[in-house]
Amino acid sequence: MDEFAELRQRLDRVLEADGGWPVDSPWVRPAVEDLPRHLFAPDRVWAWDGSAYVPADRGTEAGRWAELVYPRPDQATITQITDGLPSSSLSCQAVVVDMLDSLMVERGHQVLELGTGAGWNAALLAARAGPGRVTSVEVDSRLAAESRTRLDAVGAGVNVVGGDGAQGRRENAPYDRVVATYAVDEVPWTWVEQTRPGGRIVTPWGRLGHVALTVADDGRSASGWMQGLAQFMPSRGTSQGLPWDQVRGDDAPETDGSFARDVRRLHADVSLLFALRVVLPDVRILTTAGDGVTAWLHDGHSSWATLTAPESAAPVVYQGGPRRLAEETDRAWQKWQDAGEPSLYDFGMTRTPTRQYIWSGDKDTGTRWATTVGSTTPCTVSAGDTR
Repeated sequence: MDEFAELRQRLDRVLEADGGWPVDSPWVRPAVEDLPRHLFAPDRVWAWDGSAYVPADRGTEAGRWAELVYPRPDQATITQITDGLPSSSLSCQAVVVDMLDSLMVERGHQVLELGTGAGWNAALLAARAGPGRVTSVEVDSRLAAESRTRLDAVGAGVNVVGGDGAQGRRENAPYDRVVATYAVDEVPWTWVEQTRPGGRIVTPWGRLGHVALTVADDGRSASGWMQGLAQFMPSRGTSQGLPWDQVRGDDAPETDGSFARDVRRLHADVSLLFALRVVLPDVRILTTAGDGVTAWLHDGHSSWATLTAPESAAPVVYQGGPRRLAEETDRAWQKWQDAGEPSLYDFGMTRTPTRQYIWSGDKDTGTRWATTVGSTTPCTVSAGDTR
């Protein structure tokens, strides 16, 4: 008897109702059925209680543990906490199946996965590519050992190796497909070098969205479209900056005033949020909705802004720090509107040996924004400049 059958069926039905099962990759759904999440979940998972992450142990809280392993399709299962913050998870099922669809894996493909984590995604990849065709790199030695045990238990035939995902894995290159399970701001050029011409790379980018890149015939670039939403943990060692409360501090706001735009769109319009991410790569935007909408903006260092839009009153701005994030957001918003409000799916990315840029509309003639790790000022580059 499958003690998780009801929870698994609930998750399956919700994903079906949301249109989340990929039509173009019919193999994904039976693979998820054959390799359920709980086979790859550790006996301790974690949940946010409003002030901290608290554990749920399978041995003492079996019901709560199971609910956390089988949440809604858009919710992840936290499987590791480091220094009070999540450092590994079973990714939300909706994004996992969407990224597998974007990867376009075929039987016999040589696949490289960066970030083994619990091992579930690697098992799903192997179900499609075949035993012995998937190599997975994990920087955390304990996670690598645990995932290797789980993968061996289901007969996945995945080669789990320790190492830095940014370096890829040259031993089995070139690969037909490369996929990352953690977010990067800049796609490592080594990934492109280790992918065959015509091969495909799928990775979460930044804090919002995942992209699928196809390597050019000459191997000197990789380009492709944004595929959908994906909010993944960053690679280990990536500075996440200061949290909101530390950037905000206790000082009184330096300025306040009004905000002429509809703050509700910051809460509801993912295309707007993605466009702001492109134009203002270091600005983080968090929103809540209740009696109106409130948006918190900060740069992870010293500048912040709060946009409060009650249901029956005009939006109000409070901000502090050397930058005026409300005004920067307003200007970036205007650029998006001037461009015709392109959707998330109208954006793409190109990676060359020396640079990476986001483009809108057309990779050769559309507007481009250079994306350089550590840069706080986006640089617009002209069409045709692909150095």
